[in-house]
Amino acid sequence: MQSLALIENWPVPTAAAAVVRADGTVAGAHGPTGHRFPLASVTKPLAAYAALVAYEEGAVELDEPAGPDGSTVRHLLAHTSGLAFDEHRVTAPPGNRRLYSNAGFEVLGDHIAKATDIPFAEYLRQAVLEPLGMTSTTLDGSPAKDGVSTVDDLVRFAAEVQAPRLLDPRTVLEAMSVVHPGLSGVLPGYGHQKPNDWGLGFEIRDGKSPHWTGAASSPRTFGHFGQSGTFLWIDPDARAACVALTDRAFGPWAVEAWPPFTDAVLAELRGRAH
Repeated sequence: MQSLALIENWPVPTAAAAVVRADGTVAGAHGPTGHRFPLASVTKPLAAYAALVAYEEGAVELDEPAGPDGSTVRHLLAHTSGLAFDEHRVTAPPGNRRLYSNAGFEVLGDHIAKATDIPFAEYLRQAVLEPLGMTSTTLDGSPAKDGVSTVDDLVRFAAEVQAPRLLDPRTVLEAMSVVHPGLSGVLPGYGHQKPNDWGLGFEIRDGKSPHWTGAASSPRTFGHFGQSGTFLWIDPDARAACVALTDRAFGPWAVEAWPPFTDAVLAELRGRAH
């Protein structure tokens, strides 16, 4: 895919990108796709997927208590537990506001580790990474932000989310559907969004503006970006997903570069479909 070569123009030392279709075929790749990059918050969808495996295995229930008083596993996954961004401090009642929270994912990881009697990083490896052949991916700390992976591995993950084998497709449908609709909140790097819609561990594009995906991205697009200059989006209408990893921290360069890149990818996919 020629559109992927646009990463050559990004002001970053190293970048790699790929597009994988809903049928699992790789539509294109560019750059060192085997290079390991810190994922930052692109770790969260991987952690969320492991949490959903734990749910399907019966280790946890989505609506069982977890985190602050009145909060559940579902609240933690959907950033509505009321926990602060990076502190284990309650700043709102559960289900009341969309407070993006690394602390919430750390509490979630601890909760699953306790329920399964397996350290969360090891549970993630057994539940998600190993079955998908993601041999270059590790979680070296917080389930919110300390994953390290490659484009090649995340392509495997994006293929799984589009055609689930590890989870019941209905569970994935729930993960990409809005939890607690109508809540507003801050999307890190993009300011206040009303509503600020999220599913279970995945951010949902809907009508958000500004946004890190493209103008042509469907409202159903879901995924995550990371402060290490990384993103993964899945657009069900385009029947494709895109992964881009870099080694430059998110900033104005990304706000500027990512949407036209996504629009170019989507345009090329549409062109190929006709």
